[in-house]
Amino acid sequence: MNNFLDKIFLRYQNLDYISKNLKDITTNTSANKIFDAINSYSENSEVRYVGGCVRKIIKKEAIDDIDLATNLKPNEVCEALKKNKIDYYETGIEHGTITALIDKQKYEITSLRKDILTDGRHAKIEFSSDWKEDAERRDFSINSIYSDKNGNLFDPNNGKKDLEEGLINFIGDTENRIKEDYLRILRYVRFFINYSNHKHRPEIIKIIKRNIDGISKLSSERLLDEFKKITNSKNFLKLFEDDLSLELLYLIFPQFKNLENFKKLNSYAKNNIFNIDFIFLLSLMVIDGTDNTEYFLYKFNISKIDQKRLKMINSFYNEGINIKKFTKKNLNKYLYYNGNEAVIDIINFKIFKSNKVEKKLINLLEYYKDKVIPIIPITAKTLMNDFNIPEGKTLGNKFKSIEEIWVNNGFKISDKQVQKVIKS
Repeated sequence: MNNFLDKIFLRYQNLDYISKNLKDITTNTSANKIFDAINSYSENSEVRYVGGCVRKIIKKEAIDDIDLATNLKPNEVCEALKKNKIDYYETGIEHGTITALIDKQKYEITSLRKDILTDGRHAKIEFSSDWKEDAERRDFSINSIYSDKNGNLFDPNNGKKDLEEGLINFIGDTENRIKEDYLRILRYVRFFINYSNHKHRPEIIKIIKRNIDGISKLSSERLLDEFKKITNSKNFLKLFEDDLSLELLYLIFPQFKNLENFKKLNSYAKNNIFNIDFIFLLSLMVIDGTDNTEYFLYKFNISKIDQKRLKMINSFYNEGINIKKFTKKNLNKYLYYNGNEAVIDIINFKIFKSNKVEKKLINLLEYYKDKVIPIIPITAKTLMNDFNIPEGKTLGNKFKSIEEIWVNNGFKISDKQVQKVIKS
């Protein structure tokens, strides 16, 4: 009976853009294989699109991933995939998620569930077969929209209507939703800047601020991953037009000292903000001439490669660099000793921090964009063989002097210059 009511009252029979595009996903991707595998597993088994992919189709946005929900338990999902020779791995089986891999495309399939116990960052869950029960445990109405393979929507929380009206509504009691997982505070900011057509509701902001300390319970990885999604949003710069969202970010990330600077980016920076990567974007937020970068690296766990990159930009600008330092002679040295990415970073950093567009810097950026590190034509072995210099300290000093001349001269050195060093 419940399944019958589900189909009659809680589905939109769409013959419009939404339905067509959801059908197109089924037809034009390997998702159809997953639908076939799970829907044929038993008489009552079913799988549906859920979350971001449905939301994005409703808003006519590009789809970058496909998430699915099913009334099968994780072990049954594995059986269904295995039976149909679909590769998979258990990414988060304890939370009910199996990732299928078809034609290099990943599909996250999560079993319906309900929360039994939450502590603000983790939830003890129980698997369910009730679609409405699964929808009720989700964060926002706009994320609780499901669709079958033919584009028929199951929307018990009126998420489609909220999307169309630009409303960001928590499902159920706002404070309870936040206390279940404090990351929802940051998710609220992301969805607000992307989909809201209204001002923040004062009661929502009041509840968020009352619970902001709960953020400390979350891992740095989860926080940065969610913030990265904000920076990848097409409306990222809208964040800096919304003082309340910005205030929440300062409370969550006090190390982001320079957020206000994004309100006054020069024209080049505005046009290229989506061409820079996340780590460089972080450098613009945390490097401020103090020990703030070290504090950020202490608080947030990022890879050693990314740490080195931030430290290098920070070190360069702690020397009080001005525009006069940006010459090919100086940058060639930096290129040779630190690599191409380091040069691009320090030029870009100066460009993005400048109030006006410096044509000189743009030209340098273009010059170094694809420049590879030159290889010095003279080696220590050359000096040993051609000039009979024995291995040792003298050899090292001679080679270093030649190398310095070569770098300072735009990676050129004459025989006469080499002879002069040898004789000195």
